Amino acid sequence: MAAQSSRTRSSREKAAKVAVPGMDELLRPIGEISAGSSGGLKQPLKLEEPEANADEPARPFLDIPEKLRPLFTQRARYKVMYGGRGGAKSWSAARALLARGAVEPIRVLCAREHQTSIRDSVHRLLADQLAPMRLAPFYRVTADSIRGPNGTEFIFAGLRHNVGNIRSKEGIDVCWVEEAQAVSRHSWETLIPTIRKEGSEIWVTFNPELEEDDTWLRFVVRPPSSAWVTKVTLDDNEFCPQVLKDEAAELKARDPEAWAHIWNGECRAAVAGAVYAEALAKARDEGRITVVPYEPTAPVHCFWDLGWSDCVSIWMAQAVGLEFRIVDFLQASQKPIDWYVAELAKRDWVWGEDWLPHDAEAKTLAAAGRTIRSQLQNLGRKTRIVEKVGVADGINAARGLLGRCWFDEVRCADGLQALRHYRYAVDTDGRLGRTPLHDWSSHAADAFRYLAVSLEAHRPKARPVRRSGQALDWMG
Repeated sequence: MAAQSSRTRSSREKAAKVAVPGMDELLRPIGEISAGSSGGLKQPLKLEEPEANADEPARPFLDIPEKLRPLFTQRARYKVMYGGRGGAKSWSAARALLARGAVEPIRVLCAREHQTSIRDSVHRLLADQLAPMRLAPFYRVTADSIRGPNGTEFIFAGLRHNVGNIRSKEGIDVCWVEEAQAVSRHSWETLIPTIRKEGSEIWVTFNPELEEDDTWLRFVVRPPSSAWVTKVTLDDNEFCPQVLKDEAAELKARDPEAWAHIWNGECRAAVAGAVYAEALAKARDEGRITVVPYEPTAPVHCFWDLGWSDCVSIWMAQAVGLEFRIVDFLQASQKPIDWYVAELAKRDWVWGEDWLPHDAEAKTLAAAGRTIRSQLQNLGRKTRIVEKVGVADGINAARGLLGRCWFDEVRCADGLQALRHYRYAVDTDGRLGRTPLHDWSSHAADAFRYLAVSLEAHRPKARPVRRSGQALDWMG
């Protein structure tokens, strides 16, 4: 056993000796980056041109655009790269991290908001760079990680509804968040304190979507003082292939607005096919997405969409007079019902009723044959079943209700993000599908549809009379 261990250790040391000294000859010439100037490199990293191939023009080893070279040369807690297609943001981040990991041992967490399997991650992107970078002999690629013999490790994780797993990640040197436009406020607030190693960095790459998205507001509109933020498009990428430049030019001539979003990295007013775009824009313009205080004399009603592997979504609302106050939003996945009740109980509020979809009456094997409704009732919650209506009628009810809703901007941020991204499919001719897409935004949107159907069905026909000292609530 000792001899085998010795042989294994010897082979790893040999691999390191073969791969790492060659880095100085392989990397592209952008000067010598000394230790301490590159965000934590422990030895100099010299970037030089590889030997030219007689059969083809010489290609730089890294091919990182000039505008993105601060990935090596600038120290910053946050390194944020955003823009349109063809800017080589993700490609450059992958190559920079692989090069750095070959020079010094680092632990890299590659994260994104939604990751149901390793195929959803940047694992393939990183692995594909190893051969052209001449680093294939150095790194060992497994089904769910990429490792170097010097201790460098790339690990992969989804952020949404994965709080426990993310918080368990220790000793992360760099966290790279790809497709960060989809990352929710809750996910950022969970992730950022987790990356706490001295000198650690958070790299953010994304193509902007909406101006209200948390990532855009957090890193572009109001960036941290410790952030390096750059916009990069195909015009900044000297390695961009001509075919992409031609595609961009053709779209710019045909549809300048689409070009501005897709290729120039500008936010758009609404996602294509957005169900509630107009109503939510009106709520924003009228100042109804703001600080919405809890009214202690009116009960808070909860409107649930149920799931397990997907998620459970809960909107919390008060009916105060003829005004609807949406005071909070809760979403998680793979949690038992008592977990949600405990989370609700952390809010020192007067509770009204839990409005549930019809599947809450179904018995579940996981709960020993009990229904969701009976579980809630056993935990002291008052429940009602939402009237069953079609999706189209529910959407119409939600559109009508949105004009009378006030949303708490902070507590409802993730729910509002889902409503803004809830959309119909759009075909190549611009025609909308018959029903909305089922994706990450659907659960919050379904719960809001139940809220609208319930409130519309029970709203008063005439203005109720306020009793002295009491807020109005007519849901009960």
